[in-house]
Amino acid sequence: MVFASVIEDKVTLWWDPAEDKQDMYRVEDGGKVYETGKTHVTYTGTSGKAHVYAGGKELGSIALCPGKKPDRIDVRDYGALGDGSTLNTLALQKAIDACAGGEVYVPSGTYLTGALRLHSDMSVYLEKGAVLQGTDNPDDYLPKIPSRFEGTECECYQSLLNLGSIDHAGGPNARNVVIHGQGTISGGGQSLALHIIDREKERLADYMASLGEELKTYENEHTIPGRARGRLINLSNCENVRITGLTLQNGASWNVHMIYSRQIVTDHCVFRSEGVWNGDGWDPDSSEDCTLFASEFHTGDDSVAIKSGKNPEGNVIARPTRRIRVFDCVSEYGLGVAIGSEMSGGVENVRIWDCDLEHSLYGVQIKGTRKRGGYIRDVQVRDSVLPRFVVCAPSYNDDGEGSPVPPKFSDMHCERVRFTGWCRNYWEKEEHDMPCIDIAGFDVPGYEAENMTFTDCEMPENAQLHLEHARKIRIGTC
Repeated sequence: MVFASVIEDKVTLWWDPAEDKQDMYRVEDGGKVYETGKTHVTYTGTSGKAHVYAGGKELGSIALCPGKKPDRIDVRDYGALGDGSTLNTLALQKAIDACAGGEVYVPSGTYLTGALRLHSDMSVYLEKGAVLQGTDNPDDYLPKIPSRFEGTECECYQSLLNLGSIDHAGGPNARNVVIHGQGTISGGGQSLALHIIDREKERLADYMASLGEELKTYENEHTIPGRARGRLINLSNCENVRITGLTLQNGASWNVHMIYSRQIVTDHCVFRSEGVWNGDGWDPDSSEDCTLFASEFHTGDDSVAIKSGKNPEGNVIARPTRRIRVFDCVSEYGLGVAIGSEMSGGVENVRIWDCDLEHSLYGVQIKGTRKRGGYIRDVQVRDSVLPRFVVCAPSYNDDGEGSPVPPKFSDMHCERVRFTGWCRNYWEKEEHDMPCIDIAGFDVPGYEAENMTFTDCEMPENAQLHLEHARKIRIGTC
C-alpha cells in the first residue's frame, strides 16, 4: 500500500516494503522517475498520480492532489517578538485563533511561550532558525486539562502544543493539521518537570503519606507527582496530523504523545531529550494507523513507546493500539523502541524496518507487568540493527488493581536483523554484553511467550540467548 502527503508542491510518498528485500524502489509520477533504496521519497511537483515499483512489479499507486500555497499569518503582526525573553503566549495564541484554513508563520528568532492551543484545519510553519521555546514556569501551562499519562486518565498541566480534547468513548474531534518547517519546538525540559513535581508533591503530600508501603510499588518518589506533567506536543482524539522537518526537544516528559488518535504521521524530525526523566520521543497511545519515519533520536528514555492504557482502567476502556509503522529511524541515544509497559488495551500489527537502533539500550523491548492483562501480538522487525530483542515483565510502575490474567505476548517475527549482543548503559556510562534474544513470558499455563521466529538473523559468535516460560520459539541465523 502507498501513502502520500502533499504540502504546497512538495510530495512525500511512503509504502510498506516488498516481501523480498529490495535494494532499490522506483517511483514514477508522470514523466518523472525517482529511484531510492528506502521506502519513502520526497519530490516537488506531481502529475496527479504516482506509482511505486519493486523489482519491476508495481507495489501500488496513489492519486495526488496538488497542494496550494496557504494564506499566511505572521506571528509578528500579532505582537510576537523573537527576542528570547518576551513572553509571547497571548500574541501567538491570537495568531493561531485568527488562522482559518491557513498557516501560522513563525520566522527566525526565539519565541518564549507557555501552552498554546491549536485547532482543526490549520498549519504551523517554523522557518530555519525559528524556535518556539517553552518556559519552565508551571503557571504558564495552567489551567490543567484532562489527559492521559502512563496509561491512566488524569488532570495534567497543558503541553506546549495542544490539539483535540480527550474522550475515550469518542472519535476524532480535531483534524487536518500540519506542523512543519525547519525550526525547533523546545519545551521547558527537566527544569519544568521538577518545578511541576515539587508543586504536585506538596499538593499530594497527604495522599502519598497514606499509601505507606505501597509507595514501593512505584518507580520512584517522583512517579505519582510526575504524572501531572504535560508533553511537548499532545494530540488527543485527533485525526490526520502530520509533523515534519522539525527538531522536537525537551518536553517536560514525553515529546509527541497521541491519545485515542489515528492517522498521525511524523517524519524527517530530530528528537532530543537527553537528561529528561521519562523523556520519550514518540508515543502512540490507544491510537491507530500512526507512522514514523526518517527520524533521529537522542532521548532520555524510549525513542518510541507504543502504549494502550494501564490496568485496571486500560482493561475497561480497551482501546487497542494497532497498525503502527516505524521505519528508516536511527537511535543515537536512548532506550530504543518499546511496546508497553502500559499495554492493557492491547497492541497489535506493529511493523519496524530499516532502523538502526545499535546505540540504544534495548533495541526492541516488549514489556508488561503481570498485572496488566491485555496482549501484544503481530510484531514484525525486518532489515534492522538491534543490540537485542527483549520480551519481559518489568518490576517498576506496578501499582493499580491487577487484571485476573497476565498479558499475552505472541506472534513476533524478526527477519534479516543484525544483533550486536551489547548495549550502552547511559546511566552507568558503560557498555555490557547482553543476550541477543531475551524472552520471558509468564509462569501461568497459556500465558507463556509464544510463536516467535528469528529468520536469517546475524549474531556474534557465542551469542547469549535467554528463554523462560516460552514456547514455539524458532531461531535461524545466517
